[in-house]
Amino acid sequence: MGTYLNPGNEAFADILKKDYVDKSGLISIINDNLESSYKLTCVSRPRRFGKSYAAKMLCAYYDKSCDSSDLFNNLEISRDQSFREHMNKYNVVYLDMSYLKMYTDNFKNIVSYVSKKLMNEIKSSYPGIEEETELPGAMIEAVQNTGNKFIMIIDEWDAPIRETPQIEKEYLWFLRMLFKGSGTTDRIFAGVYMTGILPIKKDGSQSALSDFWEYTMIDPLKFDKYIGFTEAEVKALCDKYGTEFDELQKWYDGYVFDKGLHIYNPNSVIKAVTTGKLKSYWTQSSATDSLVHFIGMDFDGLSKTVAELMGGSSVRVNVNMFDNDLISFRNKHSVLTLLIHLGYLTYDEETEMARIPNEEIHIEFSDNIREVKRDETIKRVAESHKLIMDTVQGNADAVATQIERIHEDETAKLFYNNEQALRGIIKLAYFAYKDYYLNFEELPAGAGYADIVYFPKKDTTLPALLIELKWDESAEGAIDQIKNKHYPKAITDYGGDVLLVGISYDKDAEAGKRTHHCVIERMV
Repeated sequence: MGTYLNPGNEAFADILKKDYVDKSGLISIINDNLESSYKLTCVSRPRRFGKSYAAKMLCAYYDKSCDSSDLFNNLEISRDQSFREHMNKYNVVYLDMSYLKMYTDNFKNIVSYVSKKLMNEIKSSYPGIEEETELPGAMIEAVQNTGNKFIMIIDEWDAPIRETPQIEKEYLWFLRMLFKGSGTTDRIFAGVYMTGILPIKKDGSQSALSDFWEYTMIDPLKFDKYIGFTEAEVKALCDKYGTEFDELQKWYDGYVFDKGLHIYNPNSVIKAVTTGKLKSYWTQSSATDSLVHFIGMDFDGLSKTVAELMGGSSVRVNVNMFDNDLISFRNKHSVLTLLIHLGYLTYDEETEMARIPNEEIHIEFSDNIREVKRDETIKRVAESHKLIMDTVQGNADAVATQIERIHEDETAKLFYNNEQALRGIIKLAYFAYKDYYLNFEELPAGAGYADIVYFPKKDTTLPALLIELKWDESAEGAIDQIKNKHYPKAITDYGGDVLLVGISYDKDAEAGKRTHHCVIERMV
């Protein structure tokens, strides 16, 4: 066994000793693609979503230098017809690019280092290769001498160009040299599997490695259930550790792919069930890609969009404007697309809308928004905090004035024509609620559904806010509806005070008169 060539199966064996969630079904997809036009695969997903687990699993399965039967015999892949055909039958090159940072002067020497190390191991394992032969030629000779093609696995493929952008050109050239399509690639590789946070860097409007099939957080296709934990897998862990699934779901659910498949962050779920503490574990992962840096960028409309997201709204994103790096941002859509790939947002490909997925990521936004230095963002945060305090203190006129100002600034009157549009303004106005409250919309209550409920967090003494919206009706009518339909039953187990907040919009108000009205009543 070598360091980078055929490193064995010990890393995966160690993984199996812990709370391993069986993701070996991924192997059947790779097996189906071997020796075909689909054999170059790049799967991108956020930090702490199990990329390295998958890479080490594939290494253990394909590596010809070891026998991994005992590791896989009881896993899902063992029931697949391709299981025995490909297990431990290939030369494997395994590169963890993030690990190589310490040996390559922060990736500045990554190409020369990898080339030299692989050449040395190949020549040591397969004597007779000419000394002057370059890496692709040496790999071709090794295949000719043994009859075994290579499986190449590159974990965190994009780490060098994320952290040291100046080496991008040389690094991409190195990858092109290995994977440049028919000819060299077909003679060397039975398959290639790369993982990363970002999709492959674009060269103009196309991928710089155009022969790769890419599967991302925007469009994971058949890899969707291997991006993270499925709901069924999370429920099984909850049963094992005695954790209430409904509570865990509020914290970590939210990444939804095609056909309603819900995916969870594996790192957060495992830590939550093993410690018994539901909280944000996101901030304890690597901070290389700083949220505060990206949401503080100076692009038109970005500050408003972040406020909408924090208020619980979904926003439209053109994901085609992103160049797949951390430098080339054109507008707010580039930034938002990056946040989708980093896991800070979830994206619905059908509606082209993005939103903050769950409570854990909401906390991350709330913590980072305070650090943004843009005047517009600072002003929005301060105004939202003041609105919440005005509501709590019963300052109905101040609440109506602030909501009216946001309506005038943010919404075209043409589209402000129903209670759903009014709801969007309310969510934008109260976007800083995460410091004090949990948010629920259309909460089943009494004889109907409460429009918006802000339920106080355990560490606050603030009252609950039960908000009813009326478009072209009275705020008093909104309060009456709350009472008549017994909406407070939605929070019947809450022992503190409840504020009933009626907010209305009068589309026919005379010029110069207020169009928004607010009534606030306290229920003890």
